[in-house]
Amino acid sequence: MDVITHHDPTTGTLTHLVFEGADAVLIDPVLDFDAARDERSSSSLESLASVVAARKLHVHAVLETHVHADHLSGARWWKERFGAPILIGHRVREVQHTLRKAIGRPELAADGHQFDALVHDGDELAFGALRLRVLETPGHTPACVSFLAGDAVFTGDSLCNPDNGVGRCDFPGGDASAMYTSVVTRLFVLPPTTRVFPGHDYPQNGRGVRTWCTLDEHRRTNVQLRDGISREAFVEARTARDATLKPPTLFLPSLRANLEAGAR
Repeated sequence: MDVITHHDPTTGTLTHLVFEGADAVLIDPVLDFDAARDERSSSSLESLASVVAARKLHVHAVLETHVHADHLSGARWWKERFGAPILIGHRVREVQHTLRKAIGRPELAADGHQFDALVHDGDELAFGALRLRVLETPGHTPACVSFLAGDAVFTGDSLCNPDNGVGRCDFPGGDASAMYTSVVTRLFVLPPTTRVFPGHDYPQNGRGVRTWCTLDEHRRTNVQLRDGISREAFVEARTARDATLKPPTLFLPSLRANLEAGAR
């Protein structure tokens, strides 16, 4: 299995093109958005589309690890361009119900129908030669899922890189205790050599962009949640950290688009 990752420097988002032979999926695609000019661009998606064409890949589906609150999803663009259905965790219905009034869309149907399929914990996804298993990993949002494929796991905002820690848990429906459970009991139990592909990277101390690291490195060095950190200590530290954070710049436009499977 191979992975090609695109890093969006504006939002720190990592989009992963995952493929086995000619069979592929796209995880957490980004639609470029200039908030100051209210302009959208598909340049990042076009770049990935060029890779798909050059390698003669068939992208069977777009997989969303959660409803993103910091960038516009490119899932709908990809579906309209290539016909790839959009999959997301079934608890997206809870997120829609919680947030529809906050974003000024009380009429939004909170039934998940905007997506093509809602996945559940333990689901086995088969796309030609490519196989993935769904792991529910709530905490950042109730609907967060990770996707396990061979020796790799795609964690969205549940695990970032070790010097970034884990995703914030202060958005509506977020839960630091649930995050602890997800990371410790769902992710840290995987083999230590598992490659962890996060949904974001924010380079620290002058290092370059890292698209993955091993689970062993997380368990030894993650700055927020590693072996030996108690639930109480993590929840206290994560809650204190979240209290200092501002909402993402693209919070409202992102949610307005992503609660309905991406920007139109």
